[in-house]
Amino acid sequence: MNIKESKSIILFFAILFALIASVILFSYGDNISDDTVVIYVSVDQVFSEPILKEYEKNTGINVRAVYDVEAAKTTGLVNRLIAEKDRPVADVFWNGEFSRTITLKDEGILASYESPSGLDIPDQYHDPEGYWTGFGGRARVLMINTELVQIYPDSLFDLLNETYPGEEIAIAYPMFGTSATHAAALYAVLGPEEGKQFYQDLADKGVRVVDGNSVVRDLVADGRASIGLTDTDDAYGALERGAPVEIIVPDQDENGIGTLIIPNTVALIAGAPHEEQGKHLIDYLLSREVEAELIDSGWFQVPLRDVEITKNQFNGTIKGMDVNLNNVNAQQEDAMADLREIFIR
Repeated sequence: MNIKESKSIILFFAILFALIASVILFSYGDNISDDTVVIYVSVDQVFSEPILKEYEKNTGINVRAVYDVEAAKTTGLVNRLIAEKDRPVADVFWNGEFSRTITLKDEGILASYESPSGLDIPDQYHDPEGYWTGFGGRARVLMINTELVQIYPDSLFDLLNETYPGEEIAIAYPMFGTSATHAAALYAVLGPEEGKQFYQDLADKGVRVVDGNSVVRDLVADGRASIGLTDTDDAYGALERGAPVEIIVPDQDENGIGTLIIPNTVALIAGAPHEEQGKHLIDYLLSREVEAELIDSGWFQVPLRDVEITKNQFNGTIKGMDVNLNNVNAQQEDAMADLREIFIR
């Protein structure tokens, strides 16, 4: 079975799961009391559950959280919300990225809500019509094995430099997850032709293309690759375990395009059964205190505003891509079609 077939099977079961779960919850949703809020969460439970438990303790509001199934990632919850459109069960959606949140807006699943807690977050990370707000995030970085690399790259485009042999560079398949989002962002910033050419050049160079950012991390940490393109959470995990690695934030000079910051997003569901409770929970999640807690816990590494944190990771120093997230999302389909052609024969 090839990668494309396996991904299709995962998607099929995610949709099936969503439909079955929705039928069950339709009959259950009317019995949820008014002192309850229902939130669907695509953020790893180990990071999100303590935040929600703390909210429950402080407010007395019962939080019913539905977490994603790891195999389906965010897809399962998104399809579940779409299936429940005519009779919503959830009040809030907390997503670890932004692309599928934008999809939900386009499907009419979300309601507009401008939380006062998020007014100091940069406009780039707000939906212009208030349908979602970003907070905190991960960044795309280069991870270097310090025992194997003598001259460090400082740009994503340095991966094409002959200094770095293709077989010593690892990337995740750019059709899935944050790697796909990064590809769409490059299409938006560079233009589709130049974006496609960058990935064609990587493929022609013979870079190692593997099944996920965590695999990239492990290859570099173990010395089986010299350089990897991954996310900050994976890279910092290797650094904290004592691996001989260094993290390079690419394209940070005056003329650089910056690196992609992938924010968490939170949104109110249209027709939410507990709308006021949902808004109150959103206010809490967008607070500076929660952003700081999630950075300190290691879920994300890049604050979107000045917050007091104990881990000094990129606080106010990282240059993000100057790109509209809606434009990134609009490039996803074309980018994925191109990259399947390049990387999956």
